[in-house]
Amino acid sequence: MESFDSGPEKLRPVLPLWHGQLSRSLPSTQSMDSALSPGDSTPSSCKANQWFRETPDTSPPSSGTGSPELKPEPSVEDGSVSPVVESIGSPRVSCGVKRICFVGAGFVGGPTAAVIAFHNPQMVVDVVDLNEQRIAAWNSAHLPIHEDGLLKIVRTARDGTVDTSVSLPGLPQPIELKARQPNLTFSVNVIEAIAEADVIFICVNTPTKTHGLGAGSMADVSAIESATRTVAKNAREGTIIVEKSTVPCGTARMIQNILRYYRPETNFEVLSNPEFLAEGTAVQNLMRPDRILIGSAQTLPGLRAVSVLRDIYAVWVPAARIVTVNTFSSELAKLVANAMLAQRISSINAVSAICEEIGLGADVDDVSLAIGQDARLGPKFIQAGVGFGGSCFEKDILNLAYLASELHLDVVAEYWLGVLRINEYQRQRFARNIVRELNGSLRGKKIAVLGFAFKDGTNDTRNSIAVHVIRDLAEEMPREIAIFDPGCASAEIMEEVQKIGLSQRQVENIKICSSWRSCVQEASAVCVLTPWKQFRGSRVGGSLHQHHKSCDDSLVRNFSDASSTEMKILDLEAYARRNKTSLSEDPLGRLKPLSPCPEACSYCRFNLEATNEDEMVDWVDVVSLMLEPRLVFDGRNVVDPLELQGLGFRVRGVGKGSWVC
Repeated sequence: MESFDSGPEKLRPVLPLWHGQLSRSLPSTQSMDSALSPGDSTPSSCKANQWFRETPDTSPPSSGTGSPELKPEPSVEDGSVSPVVESIGSPRVSCGVKRICFVGAGFVGGPTAAVIAFHNPQMVVDVVDLNEQRIAAWNSAHLPIHEDGLLKIVRTARDGTVDTSVSLPGLPQPIELKARQPNLTFSVNVIEAIAEADVIFICVNTPTKTHGLGAGSMADVSAIESATRTVAKNAREGTIIVEKSTVPCGTARMIQNILRYYRPETNFEVLSNPEFLAEGTAVQNLMRPDRILIGSAQTLPGLRAVSVLRDIYAVWVPAARIVTVNTFSSELAKLVANAMLAQRISSINAVSAICEEIGLGADVDDVSLAIGQDARLGPKFIQAGVGFGGSCFEKDILNLAYLASELHLDVVAEYWLGVLRINEYQRQRFARNIVRELNGSLRGKKIAVLGFAFKDGTNDTRNSIAVHVIRDLAEEMPREIAIFDPGCASAEIMEEVQKIGLSQRQVENIKICSSWRSCVQEASAVCVLTPWKQFRGSRVGGSLHQHHKSCDDSLVRNFSDASSTEMKILDLEAYARRNKTSLSEDPLGRLKPLSPCPEACSYCRFNLEATNEDEMVDWVDVVSLMLEPRLVFDGRNVVDPLELQGLGFRVRGVGKGSWVC
């Protein structure tokens, strides 16, 4: 909710201010207070670092008509299938919370609020933001965020459901599903929602500072300050305040100090509850989280507040996965988690460079497979590629490095900045390889870029890998750089391209294509920069219900004996799909129809233009459309190099010891 403005009234300097670097005795504040006052210059290890890039908005506009249908995993902790009830009611709410407010309708606030409302139908969940366009999108068929399953979750909680009777093969009698009332709202009525809430989640943007102390490294918490002032002036006594944004250590203390300044006689407990969402799988991360982290003051009121928040999540999250720590540990854990994930990616990418240059045919995929079998390491986040992008990893590493520098831990800061150096090096090396293999010059040549979003499954273009590679390629003045992405609107791609400092002539040579065919037409080389399934060149066989052809009698019996939760209704939907030829997003007929869009709806127009967005790339056609030497630079190792070799391509993946040609 970065649109929050501090207004004419300024916060008096009630926070402890110090100048210069952070005192060792107060590591948890991470110079949060000093950000509000003048001080010494940024530590040398973080000054004007070359990885700085202004952090974009919390969530971009959506490119599609809505998110694909939710595909729930049928298994629970013990491997069995959750049953579903005959008569659907509402689960008991034990925490006493009747109303929750999410301040900020971005990537964190919107989906998290929707999932909490989905699982807690007796609670009213309000999502507020000052951005009217974003709120309008949340109230439409075109959500501002593209995530698998999100639209269905939102529709269930926002619009409610209808009475329906379900008869399926193997069920002894019909299952009556009662209507559910709406309990999720999106609005710009910020003050009213705050005043009525029992729990308030602050989910505003925390970009990297663009000027002043810590520019290029330190998080800008001005939106959190502004939102907290609004909360402080309007919240009821006893309301629990939860920081949900990714924040520097000490932000909870800053929030508490602002609350005390405006309401010195009122008690508020401040909790830290960082999100661990991966774009593209956000709904899955929320529905089946590997952990929920809650930090609090280690006092009796603080622990009571933790109990309230824990009960909200406990409706669908196993108790063993709800972890409670102190506030500052929670804040630091979020930064360190992202930094360590990024470190693993940079580590395997450093290995990929060795594999490519050693000249003995080493393959980074073989290395990754071998080391991934080590239980101490595991297989996750050790897949080589052209680097990591997105709005989180880089920002959080810079924040962590800045914290280390403020604590005079320059070696620690340089270690984490080294992770970013490897990431930048990987991108630059990829672009250099393209130029080198095209005889050292791109003049008069067309380069096709397949994929612009920073990862598949999302329309997020912020800090994408592609934009960095395109910038380096544009410096070589090719005849054209053509871009195709099945999930991103042309305007979103061009908006990001225009931020990277290219000349007018260079920008004019960049074309956004509505199909992969026009993108690769007369191209000398193709670069695969986002691992969309459409680029793999083979269709996924069969449909979902074909994976379960037989009827499981024990599963059916469980359906008739279970207690009611939305998770178990999802299991029933999965069962219904197995016994029907239709793959409707609403196999039980529960959802209310969506309101029709206005004729001038830009999202509908985009989808009309992108009717073939799910079409698989036919590499047989590609080879006939391209010009010699028909190079394929696979930055995500998603294509079959031997198959493409047989078609006449020269293929080079990341971390492969030699060309496949």
